[in-house]
Amino acid sequence: MHSRRQFLQRSALLAALAALAPLLCAPSPAAEALLGRRIPSSGEELPAIGLGTSRSFDVVLDDAALAPLVEVLRTLVEGGGSLVDTAPSYGNAERVSGELARRLGVRDRLFLASKVSSTGREAGRRQIEASFKALQTARIDLLQVHNLQDTATQLGLLRELKAQGRLRYIGVTHYLESAHDDLLAVLRRERVDFVQFNYSVGERNAERRLLPFCADHGIATLINRPFMRGTLLARVKERPLPPLARELGATSWAQLLLKYVLAEPAVTAVIPASATSRYMADNLLAGQGRLPDAGQRARIVELFA
Repeated sequence: MHSRRQFLQRSALLAALAALAPLLCAPSPAAEALLGRRIPSSGEELPAIGLGTSRSFDVVLDDAALAPLVEVLRTLVEGGGSLVDTAPSYGNAERVSGELARRLGVRDRLFLASKVSSTGREAGRRQIEASFKALQTARIDLLQVHNLQDTATQLGLLRELKAQGRLRYIGVTHYLESAHDDLLAVLRRERVDFVQFNYSVGERNAERRLLPFCADHGIATLINRPFMRGTLLARVKERPLPPLARELGATSWAQLLLKYVLAEPAVTAVIPASATSRYMADNLLAGQGRLPDAGQRARIVELFA
């Protein structure tokens, strides 16, 4: 039996999708709760569909530029999502994320993740303090060492801030398959709550060792580049959805790609970027309904071979 909170989340998502139906051109979704996964280090449940902000949130802070992004964040939250992943290196995205949260009054409903990408302890501290200011918050849910830059130094600083209660979780990130061995090396010697990396139908290297290691050692995973920055969607732009999509309740290629990622049990959440509420709502639908089994995942891979 679903909780009252889940019922309200489902109702909000259905209302958002109903308003967007002419754009989505898809049947009404089933009234199901958004998939959640546990963070191993705490047991806290995190909605499995989040929001990345690289490029999409790098806009000027004026009403005209922010208006569509307000609706993106509103759609995420009303659809049961909470995770927003950003970084100081994403231009204005971090400041935009903080401002949107303030305007909507939803900071307490968000799981805010950002990054540090500095060399040296003091430079790292300055950048992190700037992130608190940009995000307009006294506590950041997750702070990650971005692309393994000065990892040992920055993780030491993050642990201090976590002990002070200013951070809830800490982690490390990268976005290239060529860095997966380096990520594994860090995970073997450093205790972190999260690791973020690329994983998709087109970039499956993480299935070999990285995802199994995280599953075995209780490390939460955030997945970036699920569409390979649009490359995968461009391949199928003119192709109709296959019968497999109907089997899984997917009404778009994006949902099919996200379901492939979410079917890996070691995945905690996936963070596709979105600049429109239409795409945000569509992404959320991937977190409802069936996920592909091993045979269906193999068929999805074949579709993009």
